Formats: sequence, structure tokens, C-alpha cells
Amino acid sequence: MDLKIVKDLLALMQEGELTELHVVQGETEIRLSRQPEVGPAPVVYAAAPNAVAPLAPAAPITKEPQGELFRSPMVGTYYSKPDPDSPSYVAVGDSVGGETVLCIIEAMKVFNEIQAEFSGTILAILVKDGEAVEYDQPLFRIQTS
Repeated sequence: MDLKIVKDLLALMQEGELTELHVVQGETEIRLSRQPEVGPAPVVYAAAPNAVAPLAPAAPITKEPQGELFRSPMVGTYYSKPDPDSPSYVAVGDSVGGETVLCIIEAMKVFNEIQAEFSGTILAILVKDGEAVEYDQPLFRIQTS
């Protein structure tokens, strides 16, 4: 087992103020835990096969932003405005109602107006104009009212 990997995981735990971390990659499993307050050093449990593959770098721990995610109801191409010369349907900070048009999603040459479905304020637009989107992909973050 590579000691650097364990040290990196311990640093991740400290940075994210985690009390437990469990990582599985292939047949390698690492479980780290510690007391939430002052207590003994983290305990390391590892079960590794003969050949240990290096773990991928861990993503930084971030707090979930406020607001509800508005997700794409279909697969298609996202458009923020009705045509290139028009302003965007919505911008960050705009208030939206239950029937406010947020964007257009083009699917099979059909342009579908997507409505907000609930009231709130646009906190973030998570896709770019002309970008392909998948079903259930987050499009907007909306602070509900």
C-alpha cells in the first residue's frame, strides 16, 4: 500500500472535517475513521490484493449550494433565447413564476419551450447556450419562494 495515498486521504478528511471515509477501487478497500472532536489519531483499515492500483485523486469536498435544481425534462439542445438577436429568457437574479419560460430545448427539429413549474429566483444557469443536454441534467438552480 502506498503511504502517500493514505496521507492524502487523511489530509482530505482533515480539510473536509470528515469523521469517516470509505474508498473502494477494484479489490482495494480503505476505511478511515476518527473521533469528531479531540481524540486519537485516525484508524486505518486496508484490505489490498497483491498488486495495488493507485487511487484517483479525490475531488474537493464542497458544501451543496442553496436552492432547488431545475432539471431537463428531455434530451436535446439547450437554447437560452428564442433567436440569436433576442435577449435570454432568464438571467441570474430574475424572479420566475410557475409558467415562466426558462429556455428552449430542441429535440428532433422541434423547439420545446421549457417552463419553470415553480416560483423563485434564478441563482445559477448551469448550461451554456447551444449545449447538448441529457434527460434529468440540472439546467438551473432556483431559490424557491
